[in-house]
Amino acid sequence: MKYKLSEIGKIVGGGTPSSKHEEYYTPNGIPWLTPKDLSNYTNMYISRGARDITEEGFKKSSAKLLPAKSILVSSRAPIGYVAIANNSISTNQGFKSIVPNTDIVIPEYLYFVMKKSKAALEQVSSGSTFKEVSTKVMSNFEVDIPSIEVQRKILTYLMPISQKIELNKRINDNLLDVAQLIFNSMFPNVNYGTQTIGELTKNFDKFRKPLSKKQRIEIQGNYRYIGATSVNDYISKYNFDGIYLLLAEDGSVQDNNGFPILQYVFGKFWPNNHTHVLQGNNISTEWLYLFFRQHKVSELVTGAVQPKISQSNLNKISITAPTEEEKEIFSTRTDNIFSLIRQNELQSTKLLMLKNLLLSKYF
Repeated sequence: MKYKLSEIGKIVGGGTPSSKHEEYYTPNGIPWLTPKDLSNYTNMYISRGARDITEEGFKKSSAKLLPAKSILVSSRAPIGYVAIANNSISTNQGFKSIVPNTDIVIPEYLYFVMKKSKAALEQVSSGSTFKEVSTKVMSNFEVDIPSIEVQRKILTYLMPISQKIELNKRINDNLLDVAQLIFNSMFPNVNYGTQTIGELTKNFDKFRKPLSKKQRIEIQGNYRYIGATSVNDYISKYNFDGIYLLLAEDGSVQDNNGFPILQYVFGKFWPNNHTHVLQGNNISTEWLYLFFRQHKVSELVTGAVQPKISQSNLNKISITAPTEEEKEIFSTRTDNIFSLIRQNELQSTKLLMLKNLLLSKYF
């Protein structure tokens, strides 16, 4: 049965303090989300974003405190990122969230509905400077919602797959933290020295080739088309095969703490022109990945309107390179960790394909 979103829940917009004072933000306050927090987020539930907002900042915004199980939908810059609030949470003005009526719709079911509605939401957006889905448009947006019994049955297929994907993500996050601890303990002075990171880096940017949305629609397939922060699409062609490190070149190039946006990728894929494509040169790509995870790049960023990290600025980072003996010890300690990370990621990729097949069948 078709419902307007306003008929199955309350539509709640977010808000931001009128003045962007840094003192309004804190690591330990009211959970606070921006669309950027969901840009590379793959889990169903979310508890908080990169930073919280203070009580004073919250009061100076028009944001509301959303209850747990609210469906958080980014409505601008970009549109259509979705997550379920794991607890009470607030958002900035880039969201139109839904507090569902659980007599009509199960929150997890509505989550999948909204995930599948990303393209449709983009089509009904408007605006000249940037596209946005207004509260009125979101309220009148129609979705198909079957009976609660049918929703429960469909979720019995989808939820175990989603939960396993999320479990693999948590395992990989823990494995990566262990690898980072090994790196930090072995190379405490790596951020200083007379050498440069460019000496340990192979750059493949000249082999990148951007594809328009129209071009990608014509060659849909199973290979990842990867942008600055995440997988943007799946196509039938690839131009890279192997283990690479992607470091965002322009747009969203750093997180709120000044660290670069990174993606450790392997297998067959096609990167666009918004991310640097790197490998280690006489060093493992995994070493390079862990180096950048602990090295802030704020001083490298240029451009006021469009932040950018150029290849030349990247290559100039001063380092103390590891010795041959240190490289060997590092590999002995971390090779198995990254092997497990890749195995888990491969399993999650297969599960995601199965999940997408089910989504196509039921939604």
